[in-house]
Amino acid sequence: MKVKLTLLLLMTTTWLTAQESSGSQRFTLEQCMEYAHEHAFDILNAKLDEASAQAKVKETVGIGLPQVTGSVSTQKSPTLSRFFSTYDPNNVGFIGEEGAEALQNAGAQSGDVYATENFFQLKSNGDANISINQLIFNGSYIVGLQASNAYKELSTKQRLYVEGERKASVAKAFFNVLINKDRLELYSSNLDRLKEVYNNTKAMNENGFAESIEVDRLKVALNNAESEIANLEALSDLSLSLLKFQMNYPQDQDLELVGTIEDVKDRAIATYSSEIEFSERRDYEVLLANKHLQELNIKNKYAEALPYISAFATFGSSTQSDSFTGLFKTESSFSEVGPLGPDKWYGYSTIGLRLGWNIFTGFQRNYQIQQEKIALEKIDNNIDAMQAQIQIEVQDSESSLSNALRRLNVQEENLSLAKRIFDISQKKYEEGVGSNLEVVDANNSLKEAQTNYYNTLFEAIIARIDLSRALGVEQ
Repeated sequence: MKVKLTLLLLMTTTWLTAQESSGSQRFTLEQCMEYAHEHAFDILNAKLDEASAQAKVKETVGIGLPQVTGSVSTQKSPTLSRFFSTYDPNNVGFIGEEGAEALQNAGAQSGDVYATENFFQLKSNGDANISINQLIFNGSYIVGLQASNAYKELSTKQRLYVEGERKASVAKAFFNVLINKDRLELYSSNLDRLKEVYNNTKAMNENGFAESIEVDRLKVALNNAESEIANLEALSDLSLSLLKFQMNYPQDQDLELVGTIEDVKDRAIATYSSEIEFSERRDYEVLLANKHLQELNIKNKYAEALPYISAFATFGSSTQSDSFTGLFKTESSFSEVGPLGPDKWYGYSTIGLRLGWNIFTGFQRNYQIQQEKIALEKIDNNIDAMQAQIQIEVQDSESSLSNALRRLNVQEENLSLAKRIFDISQKKYEEGVGSNLEVVDANNSLKEAQTNYYNTLFEAIIARIDLSRALGVEQ
């Protein structure tokens, strides 16, 4: 007994492992939507846009934090630029008596311009510093913070809109697969019944109780039915591939849906509230978010007219030397005396406040504000247009759904009658009181009723999904 249980457990585990490795999964409508939410490319891109907007908010906040920069530079000037001055025998300046005498001997006259060597700079110099800037007040920065948060909200609303559109597409594809699946099963059942009539008629013909034309007539109907089933199988595979595409599900992996044709019908005839809530429409919310951003643009233009204040500080060290290597060592041997010292790195610092104000910009700002206000008016017009459009969408979807449901009731009754007529025709033929022509006609009427029923059911579920989308209701 223990050996048998062990073998059974091993077989069960192996079967489960094989099922998992085959890649086949069973998905409900909600699971299909959730899978699309995690894998659909447009939703993934919308999520990336939202993450980018969040980073943009942090970037804007960083503008108000201390800005610290540092730099280190060394340079050598083989030829220094000269100083130019006017010769004045009574004020020899930096050239000294000896230089003034040399100029006089060279024929220089009072007021002549002369050039002399650079007394204040050596050929090599180095500098290292750190600068700090801190924004204290800037009206545009404050508005920019508000705008960055508004931009983040816009990206979130755009993501929700994309998710809603994707859910609607997945729902349509999902119900289409269920309809085609049930339609294929029903057509296969019709084929089995037709095969039974054909085989009975063929046997009767072989025994001399039926004419060959009756066999041929049923064979034609049978061939047509088999061809229709082959086409429907291809259509079912295509509808499943479309669902996988909407979900971004691997095409080479099996996907089995959990649902029946009754689920489709229940969804189509489900009750709903026809009250329009514009704020529930994601695309409407996106438009409102754009309006808020435009209002902030106008506010920012006004804020640019305000003064801005910032604080700054620079701390560094510098040195000079007659040789480039002298920048990195002290070549003089004397000690520092008061303000005089040897060639080494000496520190320096600067601190201060900066006040800026764009007092007059040639009326540019006024005209920019006018342009932004015109853009805001256009957005208001678009909002009014969208409200009218939503009302039309709701009316159209309600009308389409109402008509589809009315036709669905008729087609459902026709389907029941056509099936009843086919069953009676088949029974009459088997009892010898009816013709196989009657059976073929009844079969054609049944196929037509089935086609009309499934087409109308598909129209109804599409209208129901479109109505939910128009009302802003989650799928």
